Amino acid sequence: MAIHDEPLERYMEALAAPEDELLAKLTAEGRQRGFPIVGPQVGRFLEQLARGIGARRIFELGSGFGYSTLWFCRGLPDDGVIHHTDGDEVNSQRAREVLGESGHAAKVRFHVGDAVQILRDLDDTRPFDIVFCDIDKHGYPAAYEIMRQRVRVGGFIVIDNLLWSGRVADHTVNDRDTRGIREYTQRMWNDSSFLSSMLPVRDGVGLHLRLR
Repeated sequence: MAIHDEPLERYMEALAAPEDELLAKLTAEGRQRGFPIVGPQVGRFLEQLARGIGARRIFELGSGFGYSTLWFCRGLPDDGVIHHTDGDEVNSQRAREVLGESGHAAKVRFHVGDAVQILRDLDDTRPFDIVFCDIDKHGYPAAYEIMRQRVRVGGFIVIDNLLWSGRVADHTVNDRDTRGIREYTQRMWNDSSFLSSMLPVRDGVGLHLRLR
């Protein structure tokens, strides 16, 4: 869902449209397939954030076919590392193709399976500069528990779809995905270890700075 009315949304999309040929192709692919990519507005923000804090280590929960991963890779240095996770081997394979074509494949560690469990079980226990989450929405509360532990002080958790096409504000809606987003939002905004903001971009992006 777009937060803004259609003419303004088109204007913002045009400003964010990727100049990179591969990203433009992937944006079109996501729309044609009806695949839930973050889109260029959020993608551009992800790259900016990675560049702005000098990120070197990023973990993604729910990476799909590599669209958000590629935006993050553009903001990482050559020796940076990002962990791509998806529960579908087909998506993981497509991501390998995408990142290979982009020239950023050396930065990416690919995992197939439950993203929350992969982050819990990761042998490398060093904290991450950025943890990004875009898994099934009923899984957001479980993701909160591990993400808050694995991001460094001064680093960020970024999470997509927190406005959920307006359903979070409609108290007649009570499906498990909407409940998951509401629970995550309440817990994160009440967590004194983080300073949280809601970015009114696309479907609502949560930005959480770890303070301590």
